Amino acid sequence: MAERDAVSTPEAFTGGKLFDTVFTRGMALVEETAAYLDGPGRDQSKTLPREAGLTYSAWSMELTTRLMQAASWLVMQKAVRDGEMRREDASARKYRIRRDEPPLDPSAQKGNGLPPRFLELVGRAEALFEQICRLDEALYPPVRPKAPANPVSDQLAALQKAAETGAFDPLMIWRKK
Repeated sequence: MAERDAVSTPEAFTGGKLFDTVFTRGMALVEETAAYLDGPGRDQSKTLPREAGLTYSAWSMELTTRLMQAASWLVMQKAVRDGEMRREDASARKYRIRRDEPPLDPSAQKGNGLPPRFLELVGRAEALFEQICRLDEALYPPVRPKAPANPVSDQLAALQKAAETGAFDPLMIWRKK
């Protein structure tokens, strides 16, 4: 509930401690993951059994993609806060972040040969991505399209209004005088 209260408006969110915490944690996770994937992770991936190696390759691409999306979203929010980008521009659909695919489940891969450190980073990245998706939805709720005009409903509403004002009362003509 505290997270929801802290994002009552985009300005309240980006100007608050929650944003600073999420930004710092998110950017640190991006750097930590990149260092792992470029260093120890690369070395470990070369020694993995075939199946684990394929999973590692696919997951590392998804992990990198999601972390880059999260980092881009965080940097955009910071740009809005710092006045480098307009709030209206940031609310455009092309900047929204949402989960289109199911999350990676590191607990389902335990014991299948993937390095524990890699699985831990995947879990943390998925949690960050999920949090940012929730924040994005809270900050920029989807715009619901207006219901298309319904001529029958419109006509019924007009008749109801006329009935309420006495339009169908035959004695109304004499009462007006």
